Amino acid sequence: MRKLLALVLVIMFASGCGVLYRQPIYQGNLLDKAAVEQLQQGMDKRQVMTLLGTPSIRDPFHQDRWDYTASRRTGRSGPTDVKNMTLFFENEALAKWEGEYYPEEDSELAKTMAQFGNLAKDKKKGGR
Repeated sequence: MRKLLALVLVIMFASGCGVLYRQPIYQGNLLDKAAVEQLQQGMDKRQVMTLLGTPSIRDPFHQDRWDYTASRRTGRSGPTDVKNMTLFFENEALAKWEGEYYPEEDSELAKTMAQFGNLAKDKKKGGR
């Protein structure tokens, strides 16, 4: 009887591990809000890439369109939330941009991960 009780307790604890906290899983480009706010019409592709990084999707058939896609899912069976920001170029210059992105997620994720020591220390704050 005691072995059965111990086995039931172990199974309950093992199955409940993901019940208390489910970390969100991000994939794709997490764009910084300050970088997106610096976008200006007329910027060339190199300037845009310096601000936002390499686009997730750069279609070889539509070279004047860049897509920055990011997704977030919480837990294994949670719904996936996808946001897409699209930039359009005309004559190698940024013409317009539209769509959504996670504006604060990158900084929030950095704060969370800094608690666990997974990120490099900021040199300005006396780190390594």
